[in-house]
Amino acid sequence: MGASVGMARCPAILIAAPASGQGKTTVACALARLHARQGRRVRVFKCGPDFLDPYWLALASSAPVHQLDLWMTGEADCARRLHAAAQEADLLIVEGVMGLFDGQPSAADLAQRFGLKVVAVIDASAMAGTFGALAWGLQHYREGLSFGGVLANRVASPGHAAMLEDSLRDPAQWLGALMRNEALTLPERHLGLVMDHELGDAMARLDAAADALAATRLGQMSGDDLQAWAVDFQSLDAPEHGLPAAALQGRTIAVARDAAFCFLYAANLDCLQAIGARLAYFSPLADDSLPDCDALWLPGGYPELHAETLAANTAMKSSITAHVQAGKPVWAECGGMMALFDEIIDIHGVSHPMWGVLPGCVTMQKRLAALGPQQLDMPGSTLRGHTFHYSTCATPLPAARRTQVAPGRSLRGEGEALYVSGSTGAVKASYFHAWFASSPAAAAGLFLKEHHD
Repeated sequence: MGASVGMARCPAILIAAPASGQGKTTVACALARLHARQGRRVRVFKCGPDFLDPYWLALASSAPVHQLDLWMTGEADCARRLHAAAQEADLLIVEGVMGLFDGQPSAADLAQRFGLKVVAVIDASAMAGTFGALAWGLQHYREGLSFGGVLANRVASPGHAAMLEDSLRDPAQWLGALMRNEALTLPERHLGLVMDHELGDAMARLDAAADALAATRLGQMSGDDLQAWAVDFQSLDAPEHGLPAAALQGRTIAVARDAAFCFLYAANLDCLQAIGARLAYFSPLADDSLPDCDALWLPGGYPELHAETLAANTAMKSSITAHVQAGKPVWAECGGMMALFDEIIDIHGVSHPMWGVLPGCVTMQKRLAALGPQQLDMPGSTLRGHTFHYSTCATPLPAARRTQVAPGRSLRGEGEALYVSGSTGAVKASYFHAWFASSPAAAAGLFLKEHHD
């Protein structure tokens, strides 16, 4: 790890919960929107791999949202991003993942490493006195956590709120209650929250949540109050990746970005540009051809929800086929890979023809097929990332290599396959979602002809 290269001080809050589905995203968005409306510069981060929550968090804060994960992104990467944000912001908010102590590493590990003040959100809709026990347990389960208090969510009435507050052993931990209100709910679907641009009332929902939070003790904390939760963030020298900054200099990467292909880490885009690439965005749904490019990136998303439109856009299919036949590199991950196969069979059993670059069929299912942090060993380096999908694929293609589960995690069955195809082996596809900054060298190799098995 590198040496210290500076310090920045800023209030920093981790929005946590005892489990998933308690309302962390709603509260994090409400807090960000509330302070942004008051003129403060707010930067929000998401703990762990996630593509959907950051869209809402970015909308609420009017700033890019990056991931923090002590394993996938790495401790030094987390330190640098927090330090950079602290230099320009009045408030940092980190949305946790799952329950506070779930996962290896957990949101609690992140909070403890960087001294973040933990605010616990508890869905109190079906409890009274037990609320106090949960709050006490979250605060005291692990020594060394800086605990800021607890917020009750989905509360039935002011009387219910009073019961919850009375259940706390330490009244100072009470940060208020959010009443049950469907207008504050951010809709969900099978891979998480729906995209904000799919809801015409997205900002209205965020403003409603901010207004509700403004009535709580947490929402009434002033800028001066928040200074009591300030943290000193120390940056670290970047680790050596053995990669010249110009690894992709002069190369244009076409990046699919629309409602069907929307799972893009902002940090991945930054990484490609930092090593010289020019990014040209296009829509496989709406455009009839690829932009002029040297390589193609098809990120994850929801091709199954837009299968009819993708199938009808035969001009785009022809353009992608021509790109592949010219031997130009393609990196396709999860949803991007799904669209490269011959067909997708949706959840209703209906078959939709896809682009036919890879032989085989993708079948949607209601049960989660794979989930968890994984890594992909590439020549001379390793990419870290994760997998999360509800489909399976059947293909005659052999796996050129497979991902490995993160240390300390268990793996059911085999890791995700990396499929390599095309006349020069330039087409690479996998269910694996890569975090490019974990190895810019390996990331560059995905978009270069000379890097193939």
